Amino acid sequence: MDLLRRHEGSVEILTLNRPDQRNALSPGLITELSLALRDCLDDDGVRAVVLTGAGDRAFCAGMDLKAFAARSDPSGPQSDDTHFRMFSHGEYPKPVIGAANATAVAGGFELLLNCDVVVASDKARFGVPEVKRGLFAAGGGITLPGRIPLAIALELGLTGDLIDAERACALGLVNSVVPAEDVVGVALEFARRIGENGPLGVLATKKLMRLAFTDGVTAARAAQAAEHPKVFESEDALEGARAFAEKRTPQWKGR
Repeated sequence: MDLLRRHEGSVEILTLNRPDQRNALSPGLITELSLALRDCLDDDGVRAVVLTGAGDRAFCAGMDLKAFAARSDPSGPQSDDTHFRMFSHGEYPKPVIGAANATAVAGGFELLLNCDVVVASDKARFGVPEVKRGLFAAGGGITLPGRIPLAIALELGLTGDLIDAERACALGLVNSVVPAEDVVGVALEFARRIGENGPLGVLATKKLMRLAFTDGVTAARAAQAAEHPKVFESEDALEGARAFAEKRTPQWKGR
């Protein structure tokens, strides 16, 4: 299997499982990942997703160009990548924590850019080297100027050079840098902490913050008007207040 799936409590762990190919994104892996993201979205028991890679050579080396070049009929039936594209466009509703076990480049780095929280190995390096192959970073790299200073984004995009995990963290592209053996554990802890919170509030927070990032605060404020009654008038909102008053753990229902 190109993708491994494991469930721990309210967290689904998805592992890109092509270590000999540096976990490159083949059509088969994209399909498996897309379907797994769909299943996680449909499962109310999944509060957060952890995305990592197998082995110690790479988190993901980006698109598997050999696999795509080998397709006999590029115009024929395409794989089901609906939820993969949703994630790649920053529109996936549930929280996703990236666990960069090793280096992530090109589309692999862009996968991490679309995660909500990223934990990185201290040995990992990151970058968008597409220009070195005559391409450009079409999977999310062009959003870098919204994340980091323009001069730094252009440095990464125009040179195609890689940066280490410490610099990525200093720039705010990853949240935490830890030894490689601790990456998944720390990512799981982030996911568990998120999963302890009210699911409606978590979903609305992600949606509105990402909208403010992509479309601006005005658009987020307009969308907030629709989210407010769904969250603030929910059973969970009342449960949260009661649990606080009664000094107990809330029992969320997601409604």
